[in-house]
Amino acid sequence: QAQVVESGGGLVQAGGSLRLSCAASGLTFSRYATAWFRQAPGKEREFVAAISWSGSSTSTADSVKGRFTISRDKAKNTVYLQMNSLKPEDTAVYYCAATGTYGSSGYSVLANDYTYWGQGTQVTVSS
Repeated sequence: QAQVVESGGGLVQAGGSLRLSCAASGLTFSRYATAWFRQAPGKEREFVAAISWSGSSTSTADSVKGRFTISRDKAKNTVYLQMNSLKPEDTAVYYCAATGTYGSSGYSVLANDYTYWGQGTQVTVSS
């Protein structure tokens, strides 16, 4: 059974850093475009960052550009979201999602285009 699992969330002070990890089992993760989305209380789920399965293409939301970086380690079958200069408005549940429908440089910023989703990991940034 294919599944995606996030880890690395927690409580951090404003200006701090966290690194989220996304690992998969039951699927050839190295052939899946992967993205991070987040959902804050009372708000809709929003796109954060995406990376193609080759790692050659990435996209980052304007709200986190310059602070967050998405990357993947094929040897470890893991995708990372490095989050620096965190702000209280970054507080949310962060979800990892994967899809196998794109070529080596493709990805999507739309949640509906992703097939596999993790359960989410809570990130809380205190002021």
